[in-house]
Amino acid sequence: MHHARASLLAALLLLVLAACSGVPAASAPPSVEPSAAHPSETPPNQEPELVPSAGRTWFGMNLDWGSETIAEVSDRLGATPAVWVQFVRFPLTDGDRGNLAGFFEQVGAAGGHGLLTLEPHEGLEMVTPQAAADLATVLRAAWTDHGVATFVRFAHEMNGSWYTWGQQPDAYVEAFRVVADAVHEGSPASAMVWAPNEGAGYPFSGGAFGAVPGSPQAAALDTDGDGELTRADDPYAPYWPGDDVVDWVGMSLYFWGLEYPWGENELAPAGRFAAQLTGRETGAHDDEAPVPDFYATYAEGHDKPMAIIETAALYDPAGTGPDEATLKGAWFAQVFSAETRDAFPRIGMINWFEWRKDEPEVDAVIDWRMAGVGELGRELLASVPAGWLLFAEVR
Repeated sequence: MHHARASLLAALLLLVLAACSGVPAASAPPSVEPSAAHPSETPPNQEPELVPSAGRTWFGMNLDWGSETIAEVSDRLGATPAVWVQFVRFPLTDGDRGNLAGFFEQVGAAGGHGLLTLEPHEGLEMVTPQAAADLATVLRAAWTDHGVATFVRFAHEMNGSWYTWGQQPDAYVEAFRVVADAVHEGSPASAMVWAPNEGAGYPFSGGAFGAVPGSPQAAALDTDGDGELTRADDPYAPYWPGDDVVDWVGMSLYFWGLEYPWGENELAPAGRFAAQLTGRETGAHDDEAPVPDFYATYAEGHDKPMAIIETAALYDPAGTGPDEATLKGAWFAQVFSAETRDAFPRIGMINWFEWRKDEPEVDAVIDWRMAGVGELGRELLASVPAGWLLFAEVR
């Protein structure tokens, strides 16, 4: 999670909805089923599982790999998540390949799926067919050697202004297609994920990599044709690479707080998760253009499964306000609710951001974790509607 975006869009959202409460006081193991075979049980000719069974959703983790292992987190949760997320620079270096070998070995031993977020920090021009083919070779080995099927999130949040690959729609689409073609041809046990930033606050003016007024990039992003890039322009459509190369659509949805400036420990208002996903009004200024409904347009409209690739609620251990379990439970209860399951059946993956890290946007160390607090992780998972979530292993 790299959140220069938060301070750019935050001032546009003044949220005044009533807060919801609490963590269910449950301690039973979660009602989930294993979804992925252990690699020792995976015959070489087995078809990779790249979409969960109907009506089910994989539960995953964005893990701080320098601080915790899959086994440690799984022990605290009482179950082993089905998906594990890793960030990596692209094109891959020898060091990256070595790190990924260890990542896939650990994920394979847990019977999980891998999700790679590829970050082309050297620029989209470095995304060549050869670099993409090298990646496909690594991904193919992850399946043949460790039984790990992978999801590839390439150049995420490309509609933002905080990454070197941001707001360059034509170059982005071309690069995405280069990677997708190589992955689809060279690694049939992998799927491509298209994942823009949530559109509230677009075009995120002020970022170091925003489209320059009058540039070809700005012209390509001027979807309403009024000669300038504004909130009225579509934050997603110019970046769409095509149905033939996108296997999943995805988004990161965090709860940073009620209003800018972020940093206070606050409960998520009722309905906030669904409002962010669908672009509904959440207390923004009345004169702001509405954000397109991402779920309806891209998951339903393009007939794709959807991933919530990162989610969590802001908690400052040094701050005041609601206690940690209540605060995180309020957001968890929305994301993993029966209402979410029923309203958004195409959501096939939800990954919690299991990090405790310094966040410059709020000048504080924020603990986003659910498994780092006693029995909280077990209690939260036990509250999920039965028969919905899929894990690699239930203990």
